[in-house]
Amino acid sequence: MSDHTIKATGRSVEGKGASRRLRHAASIPAIVYGGKAAPQPIQLDHEQIWLANKHEWFYSSILDLDIDGKVEQVLLRDMQRHPYKQLIMHLDFQRVDAKQAIKVAVPLHFLNVEQSPAGKASDVVVTHELNEVNISCLPKDLPEFIEIDLAGLTLGQTVHLSELKLPKGVEIPELKLGKEHDVAVVVARQGRVDVEATEGATEAEAAAAEVPAAKVEKDEE
Repeated sequence: MSDHTIKATGRSVEGKGASRRLRHAASIPAIVYGGKAAPQPIQLDHEQIWLANKHEWFYSSILDLDIDGKVEQVLLRDMQRHPYKQLIMHLDFQRVDAKQAIKVAVPLHFLNVEQSPAGKASDVVVTHELNEVNISCLPKDLPEFIEIDLAGLTLGQTVHLSELKLPKGVEIPELKLGKEHDVAVVVARQGRVDVEATEGATEAEAAAAEVPAAKVEKDEE
């Protein structure tokens, strides 16, 4: 778990009008909730958050939220974006208790697929059925991402949730719900494009083979 600090300022004025004025001033209205403390309205610099939101850690890591010099550990729980402008409208942060497990969706990183038998084969398509996974762990054990080594992936093989190598202290709650929840993460299938191309080539060859026969019959007439 990396240390990622986000600076914020407390705010006392709430409401749509106040939020609109903040956005015009290149700030983002936000709220911090959870734990034993009351919800706290805050504001953040838009440029700082816009840069941070381009990184995976912003969504799946414990953040050190510095509010007027007081630091709280939080998780980003919600982000509202403008429908078409490059503008973040509002953020929700949840306070984190070091002694209580948290549930977070973390990204999956797929490694070595190009070196695998499936990746090297021109007629095999490797599909990522999931790009993130919901995990549960104590805050200190939260990984920024989970790696999946696909170096041995072969045609017809499916990698399921239960096959993921999880860091110490991390679990996937969904797996406790039954075998039907052990869904596919990666699948190596026969490529359809090559099959269609082969069929097209066969039809072309058959058509070409008929041309000389038709020409001979015309000549004989």
